[in-house]
Amino acid sequence: MKNVISKIGIASIVLLVFVLGNSKSSYAHCEIPCGIYADSLRITMLLEDIETIEKSMNKVNELSSAEQVDYNQLVRWITNKEDHANKIQTITTQYFMFQRIKVSDDAKVKEKNAQLLAVLHEICVYAMKSKQTTDLQYVEKLKSAVHELSHLYFAAEEHHHH
Repeated sequence: MKNVISKIGIASIVLLVFVLGNSKSSYAHCEIPCGIYADSLRITMLLEDIETIEKSMNKVNELSSAEQVDYNQLVRWITNKEDHANKIQTITTQYFMFQRIKVSDDAKVKEKNAQLLAVLHEICVYAMKSKQTTDLQYVEKLKSAVHELSHLYFAAEEHHHH
């Protein structure tokens, strides 16, 4: 009986690890907090997602203007564009807004937080706009906002987890 229970317990743990490991939301950093942060990596990931959105927009425009539209590929590129915009929104909110910008009563910290939150909001909005359209102006606005975020976030050298 003891062996059956331990096998069931082990099987349950393996199943749980498998389900959590394959969850779409598992790529977001934890909220434990674990204390393991790779801030500059997240900036790199944002820029890579923007580059993918740009390529996807160009492919969508190219495929949709073809004489014979390949709808399968068109849908795949649209889905790719939206997936990467969602990743941008997740990193922006789940990682930066919820974990890295600390609530404080200090006036200077509040002022800097307001600036950071404003640029993070811009990133989320431009990511949303890039899902709604193939207008490359939103790619440029995303790039600019991420560069502004990086400048604001790392300017004071207070974030050493990079």
